[in-house]
Amino acid sequence: MRPTARTYQGTDRNLALLARHLRAGGLVAVPTETVYGLAADATSARACRKIYEAKGRPRTDPMIVHIGSARDLALVAVPNAAALRLARAFWPGPLTIVLPKTAAVPDAATAGLPSVAVRMPSHPLFRRLIRLAGVPLAAPSANPFGYVSPTTAAHVAASLGAKVRHILDGGPSRIGLESTIVDLRDPLRPVLLRPGAITRSDLTMVLGVRVAVRRGARARGPQLAPGQLARHYSPRTRVVLHARLSARGASARPDEAWLFIARPRGRLPGNVFWLDEDGDLRRAARRLFAMLRRLDEACFGRIHAERPRGSGIAEALADRLARASAR
Repeated sequence: MRPTARTYQGTDRNLALLARHLRAGGLVAVPTETVYGLAADATSARACRKIYEAKGRPRTDPMIVHIGSARDLALVAVPNAAALRLARAFWPGPLTIVLPKTAAVPDAATAGLPSVAVRMPSHPLFRRLIRLAGVPLAAPSANPFGYVSPTTAAHVAASLGAKVRHILDGGPSRIGLESTIVDLRDPLRPVLLRPGAITRSDLTMVLGVRVAVRRGARARGPQLAPGQLARHYSPRTRVVLHARLSARGASARPDEAWLFIARPRGRLPGNVFWLDEDGDLRRAARRLFAMLRRLDEACFGRIHAERPRGSGIAEALADRLARASAR
Protein backbone atom coordinates (compact mmCIF):
# COMPACT_ATOMS: atom_id res chain seq x y z
CA MET A 1 0.00 0.00 0.00
CA ARG A 2 1.12 3.54 -0.72
CA PRO A 3 1.74 5.67 2.38
CA THR A 4 -0.90 8.26 3.20
CA ALA A 5 -0.41 11.74 4.54
CA ARG A 6 -0.25 12.54 8.22
CA THR A 7 -1.71 15.83 9.45
CA TYR A 8 0.16 17.67 12.20
CA GLN A 9 -1.05 20.34 14.59
CA GLY A 10 1.25 23.30 15.13
CA THR A 11 2.93 22.21 18.37
CA ASP A 12 6.57 23.03 19.09
CA ARG A 13 7.48 19.36 18.76
CA ASN A 14 5.71 18.95 15.44
CA LEU A 15 7.18 22.14 13.99
CA ALA A 16 10.68 21.01 14.96
CA LEU A 17 10.07 17.61 13.31
CA LEU A 18 8.76 19.19 10.10
CA ALA A 19 11.65 21.67 10.01
CA ARG A 20 14.12 18.77 10.17
CA HIS A 21 12.25 17.06 7.34
CA LEU A 22 12.52 20.20 5.20
CA ARG A 23 16.25 20.61 5.94
CA ALA A 24 16.70 16.99 4.83
CA GLY A 25 15.17 17.80 1.44
CA GLY A 26 11.62 16.61 2.08
CA LEU A 27 8.20 18.06 1.29
CA VAL A 28 5.69 19.54 3.74
CA ALA A 29 2.25 20.94 2.91
CA VAL A 30 1.90 24.21 4.80
CA PRO A 31 -0.83 26.71 5.67
CA THR A 32 -0.59 30.26 4.45
CA GLU A 33 -3.00 33.17 4.66
CA THR A 34 -3.67 32.79 0.91
CA VAL A 35 -3.94 29.05 0.14
CA TYR A 36 -2.10 25.93 1.34
CA GLY A 37 1.33 25.46 -0.22
CA LEU A 38 3.65 22.53 -0.88
CA ALA A 39 6.98 23.55 0.63
CA ALA A 40 10.58 22.47 0.11
CA ASP A 41 14.03 23.98 0.60
CA ALA A 42 14.22 26.73 -2.04
CA THR A 43 18.03 26.58 -2.08
CA SER A 44 18.09 22.87 -3.05
CA ALA A 45 17.51 22.01 -6.70
CA ARG A 46 16.77 18.41 -5.75
CA ALA A 47 14.13 19.41 -3.20
CA CYS A 48 12.52 21.85 -5.68
CA ARG A 49 12.29 19.12 -8.30
CA LYS A 50 10.33 17.00 -5.81
CA ILE A 51 7.61 19.68 -5.76
CA TYR A 52 7.30 19.58 -9.55
CA GLU A 53 7.06 15.79 -9.49
CA ALA A 54 4.46 15.64 -6.71
CA LYS A 55 2.23 18.25 -8.36
CA GLY A 56 2.76 17.22 -11.98
CA ARG A 57 3.82 20.82 -12.50
CA PRO A 58 5.56 21.80 -15.75
CA ARG A 59 9.17 22.88 -15.24
CA THR A 60 8.40 26.10 -17.14
CA ASP A 61 6.23 27.38 -14.27
CA PRO A 62 8.39 29.04 -11.58
CA MET A 63 7.64 28.87 -7.87
CA ILE A 64 7.34 31.53 -5.18
CA VAL A 65 10.15 31.59 -2.62
CA HIS A 66 8.95 32.36 0.93
CA ILE A 67 11.13 34.06 3.53
CA GLY A 68 10.59 34.41 7.26
CA SER A 69 11.97 37.94 7.67
CA ALA A 70 12.37 41.00 5.47
CA ARG A 71 16.09 40.82 6.29
CA ASP A 72 16.23 37.60 4.28
CA LEU A 73 15.13 39.28 1.05
CA ALA A 74 18.71 40.02 0.03
CA LEU A 75 19.58 36.32 0.43
CA VAL A 76 17.38 35.32 -2.50
CA ALA A 77 16.86 38.51 -4.56
CA VAL A 78 18.45 41.82 -5.51
CA PRO A 79 16.05 44.39 -4.08
CA ASN A 80 15.58 47.97 -5.23
CA ALA A 81 14.09 50.98 -3.45
CA ALA A 82 10.60 50.34 -4.86
CA ALA A 83 10.62 46.72 -3.66
CA LEU A 84 11.70 47.80 -0.20
CA ARG A 85 8.84 50.30 -0.04
CA LEU A 86 6.32 47.58 -0.90
CA ALA A 87 7.91 45.20 1.61
CA ARG A 88 7.62 47.78 4.39
CA ALA A 89 4.00 48.45 3.48
CA PHE A 90 2.68 44.93 2.88
CA TRP A 91 4.98 42.32 4.42
CA PRO A 92 4.26 40.03 6.09
CA GLY A 93 1.27 39.55 3.81
CA PRO A 94 -0.15 38.35 0.48
CA LEU A 95 2.23 40.21 -1.86
CA THR A 96 4.82 38.55 -4.11
CA ILE A 97 7.54 40.65 -5.74
CA VAL A 98 9.49 39.55 -8.83
CA LEU A 99 13.14 40.67 -8.73
CA PRO A 100 16.52 39.55 -10.08
CA LYS A 101 17.62 36.47 -8.16
CA THR A 102 20.82 35.68 -6.31
CA ALA A 103 23.02 32.61 -6.71
CA ALA A 104 21.39 31.07 -3.62
CA VAL A 105 18.27 30.23 -5.64
CA PRO A 106 18.71 27.36 -8.11
CA ASP A 107 17.27 27.44 -11.62
CA ALA A 108 14.97 24.57 -10.58
CA ALA A 109 12.97 27.03 -8.45
CA THR A 110 12.69 29.73 -11.14
CA ALA A 111 12.13 27.76 -14.37
CA GLY A 112 15.65 28.73 -15.40
CA LEU A 113 14.92 32.45 -15.32
CA PRO A 114 17.31 35.01 -13.78
CA SER A 115 14.43 36.40 -11.70
CA VAL A 116 12.70 35.10 -8.57
CA ALA A 117 9.20 35.61 -7.16
CA VAL A 118 9.49 36.17 -3.39
CA ARG A 119 7.19 36.98 -0.48
CA MET A 120 7.03 36.94 3.31
CA PRO A 121 3.81 35.21 4.44
CA SER A 122 1.81 36.38 7.44
CA HIS A 123 0.55 33.00 8.64
CA PRO A 124 2.24 32.57 12.05
CA LEU A 125 2.75 28.79 11.79
CA PHE A 126 4.32 29.00 8.36
CA ARG A 127 6.65 31.82 9.42
CA ARG A 128 7.74 29.83 12.49
CA LEU A 129 8.40 26.81 10.29
CA ILE A 130 10.54 28.88 7.89
CA ARG A 131 12.61 30.21 10.79
CA LEU A 132 13.04 26.74 12.28
CA ALA A 133 14.01 25.24 8.93
CA GLY A 134 16.64 27.97 8.55
CA VAL A 135 16.19 28.17 4.78
CA PRO A 136 13.78 29.98 2.44
CA LEU A 137 11.00 27.71 1.23
CA ALA A 138 9.61 27.31 -2.27
CA ALA A 139 5.87 26.67 -1.93
CA PRO A 140 3.38 26.65 -4.81
CA SER A 141 -0.20 25.63 -4.05
CA ALA A 142 -0.52 22.12 -2.60
CA ASN A 143 -2.70 20.55 -5.30
CA PRO A 144 -2.25 18.71 -8.61
CA PHE A 145 -1.15 21.27 -11.18
CA GLY A 146 -4.03 23.23 -12.68
CA TYR A 147 -6.65 22.01 -10.20
CA VAL A 148 -8.54 24.12 -7.66
CA SER A 149 -6.23 25.49 -4.97
CA PRO A 150 -6.59 24.06 -1.42
CA THR A 151 -7.69 26.27 1.46
CA THR A 152 -7.78 23.59 4.20
CA ALA A 153 -5.54 20.72 5.26
CA ALA A 154 -8.35 18.33 4.28
CA HIS A 155 -8.23 19.65 0.70
CA VAL A 156 -4.52 18.82 0.55
CA ALA A 157 -5.04 15.32 1.92
CA ALA A 158 -7.84 14.65 -0.57
CA SER A 159 -5.85 15.63 -3.66
CA LEU A 160 -2.18 15.01 -2.77
CA GLY A 161 -2.42 12.63 0.17
CA ALA A 162 -0.75 9.79 -1.71
CA LYS A 163 2.26 11.94 -2.64
CA VAL A 164 2.79 14.17 0.39
CA ARG A 165 3.53 12.51 3.72
CA HIS A 166 3.39 15.60 5.97
CA ILE A 167 0.64 18.26 6.21
CA LEU A 168 0.78 21.09 8.76
CA ASP A 169 -2.77 22.09 9.71
CA GLY A 170 -3.12 25.81 10.31
CA GLY A 171 -6.88 26.07 9.88
CA PRO A 172 -8.78 27.47 6.87
CA SER A 173 -6.92 30.04 4.78
CA ARG A 174 -7.87 33.57 5.86
CA ILE A 175 -7.82 35.12 2.36
CA GLY A 176 -8.51 32.15 0.11
CA LEU A 177 -6.91 33.51 -3.08
CA GLU A 178 -3.26 33.33 -4.10
CA SER A 179 -1.01 36.32 -3.48
CA THR A 180 -0.85 39.44 -5.62
CA ILE A 181 2.25 39.33 -7.87
CA VAL A 182 4.01 42.48 -9.07
CA ASP A 183 7.03 42.59 -11.39
CA LEU A 184 9.58 45.10 -10.05
CA ARG A 185 12.63 44.12 -12.07
CA ASP A 186 12.35 47.64 -13.50
CA PRO A 187 11.27 49.77 -10.52
CA LEU A 188 10.16 52.60 -12.80
CA ARG A 189 7.76 50.31 -14.68
CA PRO A 190 5.93 48.09 -12.17
CA VAL A 191 3.62 45.50 -13.71
CA LEU A 192 0.79 43.61 -12.01
CA LEU A 193 1.12 39.95 -13.03
CA ARG A 194 -1.60 38.46 -10.83
CA PRO A 195 -4.32 40.32 -8.88
CA GLY A 196 -5.00 39.41 -5.29
CA ALA A 197 -6.04 40.79 -1.93
CA ILE A 198 -3.51 43.63 -2.26
CA THR A 199 -4.97 45.62 -5.14
CA ARG A 200 -3.45 47.59 -7.97
CA SER A 201 -4.58 50.83 -6.34
CA ASP A 202 -2.85 49.74 -3.10
CA LEU A 203 0.40 49.24 -5.02
CA THR A 204 0.07 52.53 -6.92
CA MET A 205 -0.50 54.46 -3.70
CA VAL A 206 2.72 53.14 -2.15
CA LEU A 207 4.91 53.31 -5.26
CA GLY A 208 3.67 56.67 -6.45
CA VAL A 209 3.69 55.51 -10.09
CA ARG A 210 1.08 53.84 -12.26
CA VAL A 211 1.12 50.04 -12.07
CA ALA A 212 0.50 48.48 -15.48
CA VAL A 213 -1.35 45.21 -16.00
CA ARG A 214 0.18 42.40 -17.98
CA ARG A 215 -2.21 41.03 -20.59
CA GLY A 216 -1.67 37.37 -21.40
CA ALA A 217 1.23 35.03 -20.68
CA ARG A 218 4.00 33.71 -22.84
CA ALA A 219 2.71 31.16 -25.30
CA ARG A 220 5.82 29.00 -24.83
CA GLY A 221 8.82 28.79 -22.58
CA PRO A 222 9.15 29.71 -18.93
CA GLN A 223 6.51 31.92 -17.34
CA LEU A 224 7.69 34.98 -15.44
CA ALA A 225 5.58 34.07 -12.40
CA PRO A 226 3.02 31.44 -11.35
CA GLY A 227 -0.66 31.83 -12.18
CA GLN A 228 -0.08 33.18 -15.69
CA LEU A 229 -1.51 30.34 -17.77
CA ALA A 230 -4.90 30.85 -19.39
CA ARG A 231 -6.40 27.74 -17.78
CA HIS A 232 -5.72 27.31 -14.08
CA TYR A 233 -7.51 26.82 -10.73
CA SER A 234 -9.92 24.57 -12.64
CA PRO A 235 -12.34 21.91 -11.38
CA ARG A 236 -12.89 18.85 -13.54
CA THR A 237 -16.46 20.02 -14.15
CA ARG A 238 -16.71 22.58 -16.90
CA VAL A 239 -17.20 26.14 -15.59
CA VAL A 240 -19.21 28.60 -17.71
CA LEU A 241 -18.73 32.25 -16.75
CA HIS A 242 -21.57 34.76 -17.11
CA ALA A 243 -21.66 38.54 -16.78
CA ARG A 244 -25.03 38.10 -15.05
CA LEU A 245 -26.97 35.08 -13.79
CA SER A 246 -30.66 34.63 -13.09
CA ALA A 247 -31.94 32.04 -10.63
CA ARG A 248 -34.84 31.41 -13.00
CA GLY A 249 -32.47 29.59 -15.36
CA ALA A 250 -31.50 27.12 -12.65
CA SER A 251 -34.98 25.57 -12.47
CA ALA A 252 -34.80 24.57 -16.13
CA ARG A 253 -31.41 22.82 -15.67
CA PRO A 254 -31.50 20.93 -12.36
CA ASP A 255 -28.45 18.84 -13.30
CA GLU A 256 -26.25 21.96 -13.54
CA ALA A 257 -24.99 24.16 -10.69
CA TRP A 258 -25.56 27.93 -10.57
CA LEU A 259 -23.04 29.86 -8.50
CA PHE A 260 -23.79 33.45 -7.49
CA ILE A 261 -21.67 35.97 -5.63
CA ALA A 262 -24.56 36.93 -3.32
CA ARG A 263 -27.62 34.93 -2.32
CA PRO A 264 -30.43 35.53 -4.85
CA ARG A 265 -33.78 36.61 -3.49
CA GLY A 266 -36.79 34.36 -3.22
CA ARG A 267 -37.28 30.63 -3.00
CA LEU A 268 -34.36 28.81 -4.63
CA PRO A 269 -33.92 25.31 -6.10
CA GLY A 270 -31.29 22.99 -4.68
CA ASN A 271 -28.83 23.59 -7.52
CA VAL A 272 -28.37 27.30 -6.66
CA PHE A 273 -25.32 28.25 -4.56
CA TRP A 274 -23.69 31.49 -3.48
CA LEU A 275 -20.34 32.61 -2.11
CA ASP A 276 -21.62 35.05 0.50
CA GLU A 277 -25.09 35.75 1.86
CA ASP A 278 -24.69 39.52 1.39
CA GLY A 279 -22.25 39.57 -1.51
CA ASP A 280 -19.22 40.70 0.50
CA LEU A 281 -16.38 40.15 -1.97
CA ARG A 282 -13.65 39.41 0.56
CA ARG A 283 -15.76 36.74 2.20
CA ALA A 284 -16.69 35.46 -1.26
CA ALA A 285 -13.00 35.20 -2.17
CA ARG A 286 -12.32 33.23 1.01
CA ARG A 287 -14.95 30.66 0.01
CA LEU A 288 -14.44 30.46 -3.77
CA PHE A 289 -12.08 27.50 -4.03
CA ALA A 290 -13.84 25.45 -1.36
CA MET A 291 -17.13 25.98 -3.20
CA LEU A 292 -15.65 24.97 -6.57
CA ARG A 293 -14.34 21.78 -4.98
CA ARG A 294 -17.74 21.09 -3.40
CA LEU A 295 -19.56 21.53 -6.72
CA ASP A 296 -16.98 19.45 -8.55
CA GLU A 297 -17.46 16.57 -6.12
CA ALA A 298 -21.26 16.84 -6.51
CA CYS A 299 -20.91 15.74 -10.16
CA PHE A 300 -23.02 18.46 -11.77
CA GLY A 301 -22.96 18.55 -15.56
CA ARG A 302 -21.74 22.16 -15.57
CA ILE A 303 -21.07 24.98 -13.15
CA HIS A 304 -22.54 28.32 -14.22
CA ALA A 305 -20.68 31.07 -12.35
CA GLU A 306 -21.37 34.77 -12.02
CA ARG A 307 -18.50 37.15 -12.81
CA PRO A 308 -17.98 39.73 -10.04
CA ARG A 309 -18.07 43.35 -11.12
CA GLY A 310 -15.87 46.19 -9.93
CA SER A 311 -12.24 46.83 -9.07
CA GLY A 312 -9.99 45.77 -6.21
CA ILE A 313 -10.68 42.29 -4.87
CA ALA A 314 -13.35 41.87 -7.58
CA GLU A 315 -10.51 41.79 -10.15
CA ALA A 316 -8.84 38.92 -8.30
CA LEU A 317 -12.08 36.95 -8.07
CA ALA A 318 -12.80 37.56 -11.76
CA ASP A 319 -9.26 36.47 -12.67
CA ARG A 320 -9.59 33.12 -10.87
CA LEU A 321 -13.03 32.43 -12.33
CA ALA A 322 -11.86 33.34 -15.83
CA ARG A 323 -8.96 30.91 -15.62
CA ALA A 324 -11.16 28.22 -14.07
CA SER A 325 -13.55 28.54 -17.02
CA ALA A 326 -10.93 28.70 -19.80
CA ARG A 327 -11.10 25.81 -22.25
